[in-house]
Amino acid sequence: MFSKMFVAAFKCRKAFIFINKVKALQISFLHSSSQDKVVEICSQEQEVVIALGSNVGDRLQNFNEALRLMKKAGIHITRHACLYETAPAYVTDQPQFLNSAVRAVTKLGPHELLSAVKNIEKQLGRTAGIRYGPRPIDLDILLYGRYKVHSDTLTIPHERIWERPFVLAPLIDLLGSDVDTDDVASWHSLAADHGGLFESWEKVGGEYLVGKEGMRRVLSIGNSLWDWSCKTSVMGVLNLTPDSFSDGGKFQSIEAAVSQVRSMVSDGADMIDIGAQSTRPMAPMISVEEELDRLIPVLEAVTRMPEMSGKLISVDTFYSKVALEAVKRGAHIVNDVSAGNLDPEMHKVVADLNVPYIAMHMRGDPSTMQNKENLQYDDVCNQIALELHSKIRDAESSGIPAWRIIIDPGVGFSKTTKQNLEILTGIPKIRAAIAKRSLGLSHAPMLIGPSRKKFLGEVCSRSVATERDPATIAAVTVGVLGGANIVRVHNVRNNVDAVRLCDAMQKEKKS
Repeated sequence: MFSKMFVAAFKCRKAFIFINKVKALQISFLHSSSQDKVVEICSQEQEVVIALGSNVGDRLQNFNEALRLMKKAGIHITRHACLYETAPAYVTDQPQFLNSAVRAVTKLGPHELLSAVKNIEKQLGRTAGIRYGPRPIDLDILLYGRYKVHSDTLTIPHERIWERPFVLAPLIDLLGSDVDTDDVASWHSLAADHGGLFESWEKVGGEYLVGKEGMRRVLSIGNSLWDWSCKTSVMGVLNLTPDSFSDGGKFQSIEAAVSQVRSMVSDGADMIDIGAQSTRPMAPMISVEEELDRLIPVLEAVTRMPEMSGKLISVDTFYSKVALEAVKRGAHIVNDVSAGNLDPEMHKVVADLNVPYIAMHMRGDPSTMQNKENLQYDDVCNQIALELHSKIRDAESSGIPAWRIIIDPGVGFSKTTKQNLEILTGIPKIRAAIAKRSLGLSHAPMLIGPSRKKFLGEVCSRSVATERDPATIAAVTVGVLGGANIVRVHNVRNNVDAVRLCDAMQKEKKS
């Protein structure tokens, strides 16, 4: 499946060899004391790949702390892989591991980098023990710039990459199907197989391994790990606004809101998305204070509901201060319709909160999103992918790992009726376009929210929002069969049935 990628990767090899010759004018030389091999080390900033593993203690907290200490040590992370829970290898009588990897840039030389990561391991409690045995953190340097390193203490590329699916999967996540830099071209050339890293991944099983026993791709929510491939999740909508297009004013009291949540959970909702600011077209913005006044009393009441045990709460806001206060009071997820566009502090705040972040595609704000200029697309699916990827890269730079990102193409936001239909039928195209730049982000859970929206009314001649539930079910069905993982809906009961049927059909198809 990656044959085209192999060709693209190796179109760059001649250029890579020439670049290395030029670089040789700027490099210093290190000699191994025992092997007398020359290692060329560039004095400039280098791009590196570091693998992470943990199976002792709070595995996610170990990862978060390792990322913090890397930054402190001068290892500046630029990309994160997905998160994998994997069966232990070599020594099998031990807990399951979490595995991931990061791309970073650093001015540390390879042996300085090795010292830095070993020091981080020590700070996080790793001690000498059984080889391949349990450990709170394991940090391995997989790749360093365009160079091979062979010394008594360090070998790069890491010598066991090619036999370890739990290392190759996150490494592949850090690449795009397009070879976009000379460093990436060189990494393909350093692979054990002539077809580059993609061939090495396919050789051990590739994407077929993910979701099988021994390796699952997961997202951390609260104290649990969520494998979104098991079933489609249904997110029930709770609007606390007087002016929402579908149910404005119906759930402003605590009693009415709690009753609606109870009903949605009884009908099968997995998540409840609570919003206190309308994002319908032309909606005026309210202040942070007014949004909090509407939100917090209801949120606190909902978190106390016995029915919410095992359920997730999402807060629908584009204000970082609202996100902060909501998470403090029990919200598990931040759902930002602007992907950080409307509050420059949002990404940093969410990064510090360590919660999943739904990044949605929208141009402008609710009052301008349907302006003529915001509806201009040459190719709506490709441009959504490009613009979402750009915002998610900003989020990653602020410290939100890809393993906490959920993507939303923004049905109904800055889109015409025709464009909304293109999105619903074009989810695979959106994922493929993202994959050109980031294979990891192309695997992220995807949320769609077509529920009762105007384009459904235009297609079906239904001017009243509450009469669009049958059309919503049809839209949800198309989206789920195309690869959506979460559906955000007003009518939970009927859509739960729709996604259950879709899941059953997909399971049958796979079998």
